[in-house]
Amino acid sequence: MDARNGSDPKVETLRASRTLNPRPQDVVDEVFCASPFCDPRDLVQVKYEMVRRVRVDKIPVSRATRAFGFCRQVYYDAVAALDVGGPAALVPGKPGPKGPRKLTDEVMEYVETLLAATPSLRSAQLATAIADRFALRVHPRSIERALARRRAAHQQEADRPRH
Repeated sequence: MDARNGSDPKVETLRASRTLNPRPQDVVDEVFCASPFCDPRDLVQVKYEMVRRVRVDKIPVSRATRAFGFCRQVYYDAVAALDVGGPAALVPGKPGPKGPRKLTDEVMEYVETLLAATPSLRSAQLATAIADRFALRVHPRSIERALARRRAAHQQEADRPRH
C-alpha cells in the first residue's frame, strides 16, 4: 500500500488489466483463503483455482462455485477457456465492439469503388450512397476514419519487404 495516497499498487495493476475481482469477499474456499500466495482480488487466480479444486481435489462443481463466489456458468466458461488457451485465456477481453459493425470490408470495398470512379466524392455523399445501397446510417467522419485506417494498412503492406 502506498502510504502517500492510500492506493494499493497490486489493486491498480489488477484494475488496469481488467483482472480485479469485483467481489473478493465472496471467495470463501478454505484451501484458497489459507494460502498466503492466493489473492481473492485476482480474478484469474480465483477462476484458475476454482477449476483446479474441481479437477484435482475432486470437489463438486456446485460447492466450488459457491466457495469461489461464482455461478456454474462462470465455472464452465473458465473450463472452456483454460482448455483452449491456458491461464492467459482467463484474462477478460477488452470490452466493446471487436471490429467494424457497419463499415465492413464489403461496405468499404464499395466506398473505394465509388472513390475510384469519382475521386471528388465527399464523405457525406459516400454516407448517402452507403445508406442507399446497404440501408445503413453511417456518420461521414466514421467513413473518413475507416478510409484512413485502410490506407494505412495498404501502405504498411506496400512497405513490407518482399523475400
